[in-house]
Amino acid sequence: MVSWIISRLVVLIFGTLYPAYYSYKAVKSKDIKEYVKWMMYWIIFALFTTAETFTDIFLCWFPFYYELKIAFVAWLLSPYTKGSSLLYRKFVHPTLSSKEKEIDDCLVQAKDRSYDALVHFGKRGLNVAATAAVMAASKGQGALSERLRSFSMQDLTTIRGDGAPAPSGPPPPGPGRASGKHGQPKMSRSASESASSSGTA
Repeated sequence: MVSWIISRLVVLIFGTLYPAYYSYKAVKSKDIKEYVKWMMYWIIFALFTTAETFTDIFLCWFPFYYELKIAFVAWLLSPYTKGSSLLYRKFVHPTLSSKEKEIDDCLVQAKDRSYDALVHFGKRGLNVAATAAVMAASKGQGALSERLRSFSMQDLTTIRGDGAPAPSGPPPPGPGRASGKHGQPKMSRSASESASSSGTA
């Protein structure tokens, strides 16, 4: 665990930050020699980082593995060994020069395929999203219409119960009509009395 922490610190400080600062100075001073030197280093360091991703998984159990990583980074940076320049000139540059055309063709094909795949999946994603939005809107509209319909039927029933028209039958008898009924016997009684008196005479 301690070896891993020390190796990570060494790679971070001496393998990344230190070369980054001197690369900045080379760009600022426009020194072609220093610029080429640090460009070769960054190419080797990129390959080292790529290989490190896999070796950390499969070779971390190897004795002195992290110590060897520290020694390799120091060898790359040392102005005496010039490890990055040596690896680049002996191995990387000849390999890339012989395979450059094939690598460029593969990169162009991968770029075109990735663009086509991105457009294809983008269209499918938009179609799926549009379909889901339409279905959600239709379901929501149907539920809303059913809800409004139930509310309207309840409201109509309530309105009919509260504001029902009065029955059209005859009005209840009032005091005037009652007195009229009581007056009719009195008139018939006076008429019968006058008829009986005329008969006796």
